[in-house]
Amino acid sequence: MSVAAFRVAAIQTVSGTDVAANLSAIEPLVADAARQGAQLVLLPEYFGIFGARATDKVAVRETEGRGPQQEWLARLAREHAIFLVGGSVPIATADPARVRSACLVFAPDGGRTARYDKMHLFAFSRGDECYDEARTIEPGMEPVTFAAPCGRVGLSVCYDLRFPELYRHYGDVALLLVPSAFTAVTGAAHWHLLLRTRAVENQCFVLAAAQGGLHANGRRTYGHSIFVDPWGEVVAELSEGPGIVIGDVLAERIADVRRELPALAHRRL
Repeated sequence: MSVAAFRVAAIQTVSGTDVAANLSAIEPLVADAARQGAQLVLLPEYFGIFGARATDKVAVRETEGRGPQQEWLARLAREHAIFLVGGSVPIATADPARVRSACLVFAPDGGRTARYDKMHLFAFSRGDECYDEARTIEPGMEPVTFAAPCGRVGLSVCYDLRFPELYRHYGDVALLLVPSAFTAVTGAAHWHLLLRTRAVENQCFVLAAAQGGLHANGRRTYGHSIFVDPWGEVVAELSEGPGIVIGDVLAERIADVRRELPALAHRRL
């Protein structure tokens, strides 16, 4: 049975090109979230490396189960006795030119409890902005959930947000996690719309940790890390810059929404 209230936090960052510097900057934010009672802390996509070039993340790739980012995540999860979710860590593949963008979940004992590899790879071209993640990232193949005191938690990364079938696949979950690095352009157009929609259609809480600001590489990310309830209401939000978004996953709130509007029970597909 899930607990009545489970406190979660999203860390917003403006990560740069140096892994050690990024981790050092994030660590006090994780500690602050834990001091405020957060039992699960979510970090954004590319929290450890937001490079000047797409290939920079390949250069700092880590092997499965070993490397600075993974060891740091395990240590902080253990020290603060929290679930710590690394939004994306570049994990080596058989192709030396590409990595898996792995969302890694570490349990309060410091052991890794889940790994989800980003399935949908971002591509966008408008004016001077041109992105194609498939050049440096190998897509994942499997949806992943894990058990937390609040209930089942579904994993995703950034561009996955545009594919509702992934979240429908998860079925009855209490919380969806969306670590992201939305561009300023796509974020302003679609970020809130998509996140609130995923919460409403799945009748669960949604927690999104974002990159938010102007990065050393000249790229601007949208920010607006956010916590949304099952009715689509925004519980907490941070517009730009490093910081914390915090709130409670409430079992009663989920039950009330599903009882009043039993849309999940009415599904036919």
